[in-house]
Amino acid sequence: MPDDTDATSATPGQGKTPEARGIEPAAPEEFGLVQAFWGDGKGKTTAALGMGFRAAGHGYRVHMLQFMKGGASSVEATRGEYNAIAAMPGFTYENTGHYGWHAMNDGSEDADHEAAARAGFERTQELVAAAHDTDLSAPIPLETPAEEGVHMLILDELLYAADRDLVSAADVIDLVESKPDPLELVLTGSHADPEYLYDHADLVTNVRKVKHPIEAGQRARKGTEF
Repeated sequence: MPDDTDATSATPGQGKTPEARGIEPAAPEEFGLVQAFWGDGKGKTTAALGMGFRAAGHGYRVHMLQFMKGGASSVEATRGEYNAIAAMPGFTYENTGHYGWHAMNDGSEDADHEAAARAGFERTQELVAAAHDTDLSAPIPLETPAEEGVHMLILDELLYAADRDLVSAADVIDLVESKPDPLELVLTGSHADPEYLYDHADLVTNVRKVKHPIEAGQRARKGTEF
């Protein structure tokens, strides 16, 4: 006998879409973990960004600082995430990478990559110090500059910089250990296993490649890779 009932009625949500609320400054109740995403698979930055948008959607102050993503001939300077972050209240970003890629024959100088990584790490230390001076148990106005404190700090590709000795693993550990307890810290990057982080991070995820279109000659695509 045909069933003319809406198929979604059999789902746990009964076909009802939860109503979105306006975003107002709020304070997280359980932040303070260290998360790391590494591996040879695609999706490390994507996972961190997803978490950042989720946190910002609850009214928490989020900032992303990118290492080693200064641009290349295969991607546009303005990545899709920059436009999305700019439209999201309470979420900001900055890019400290140098054009090209370290140790690649792409016309860029390794010394320039090293200088950019050092500058990026010094900026990171400033942001962590600012978080120490901020009451992270309280809401932070969404338009507050990152140097005045954030609830979540995403350090995209920092683990790549450490893997290539542009930043020392010891400095990464010191940074993690020096953060204020309520600050949620998210680290991404590196195809090499960051075993040095195991005793200092609460979550370590290996994003493993099973198959990747780059192996068939596919270049980075607008809207999926940048």
